Amino acid sequence: MRLPRPTLRLRLTLVWFGFFLVAGLALLGVTYLLFRNQLPWTLTPPAIGDGHNLKRVIVNNDVVLTGEAADRLIDAQVAEVSRSFFQQGALAFLFVAIAAGASAWVLTGRMLAPLHRVTATARRIAAERGLQQRIHLHGPDDEVKELADTFDGMVERLEHAFDSQRRFVANASHELRTPLTLNRALVELAMHRRTASPDVIRLGEDLLQINTRHERLINGLLLLARSDQELPATAPVDLADVVSHVAEQTGAEAQAAGVKLTVVAGPAPTEGDGLLLEQLVRNLVENGIRHNDPDPGGWVRVESGPTATITVSNSGPVIPVYDVAALFEPFRRLDGDRVTSARGAGLGLSIVRSVARAHGGTVVAHPRDGGGLVVTVRLPGSSPAPDPDGSPCP
Repeated sequence: MRLPRPTLRLRLTLVWFGFFLVAGLALLGVTYLLFRNQLPWTLTPPAIGDGHNLKRVIVNNDVVLTGEAADRLIDAQVAEVSRSFFQQGALAFLFVAIAAGASAWVLTGRMLAPLHRVTATARRIAAERGLQQRIHLHGPDDEVKELADTFDGMVERLEHAFDSQRRFVANASHELRTPLTLNRALVELAMHRRTASPDVIRLGEDLLQINTRHERLINGLLLLARSDQELPATAPVDLADVVSHVAEQTGAEAQAAGVKLTVVAGPAPTEGDGLLLEQLVRNLVENGIRHNDPDPGGWVRVESGPTATITVSNSGPVIPVYDVAALFEPFRRLDGDRVTSARGAGLGLSIVRSVARAHGGTVVAHPRDGGGLVVTVRLPGSSPAPDPDGSPCP
């Protein structure tokens, strides 16, 4: 089992505390050695007598000691004073070490507080997808403030880039709608003329089919640009109602494709944009219907609840695990075809992921045993709305 890595605050505290221990122990050791070497000269009395018969005389409790007895008493006093100095010095060092460790922990936390603000802001941006968040760190012009200012500048440039991208996609899609509408009108006018030959009618039908595919692509781009933005307002939504409504609308398509559509609509209250959530479920169901087994016997199962969860599973061809992540990229399909076809524009699962993220949710997909795909969308749940009498709805 891999142990968790210690935090930067703990590592800095241990480094500073380690330096203090080394310096403190070295200072205490040097002081002890100097004190021990100087102590005998302080306690030893001067010698008396002539130059050949010097001897030390110590009066201890009215007892006069000379010679070896005096030397033994001096050695005992030196040992006692040294031991007392060592014990008291060790206690003082231990007290100062505890105070130094606590001070290092507090000071390290204060020094790393700006980095915690950077981390908290980055997490809010990742969770809320709001690039309007800024750190706005005030303080001395040091390395930490430089990092915070650089982070603010990076987020501001990203916000401008994403806004420009969304505006470009939305404006381009709107501008392309006009000529497509005009093309549809002209083709239908030519097809419904009395003098229209069968070749013209057949050509018109092909052109209308191509025009429909292009319209589907543009609508998908518009929806993708909208789902990438923050939700302006949310309202309580029960995903069970959304699932049932989408099943009714896609039932005819499933029947025409020979696919059995099964719905298990359990209560799943959440908050969000009802139209976007409906499009999310519709894309998942249509994806399961269109990318199913070509032979009769295919099926799609849609479930909601017990929490704010939607699970759509379907039969179909075997999907390699390493290809699942690519299916959520725009214009990506399992067969590698990047041209708009009758199966769709390649934006279905991309829109699902964008709508889920805009609602603070997640999307997880994995291949089903035997072929097909299982997609699970998890959204933040909410409490059921109360009845007028104050009791919650069942």
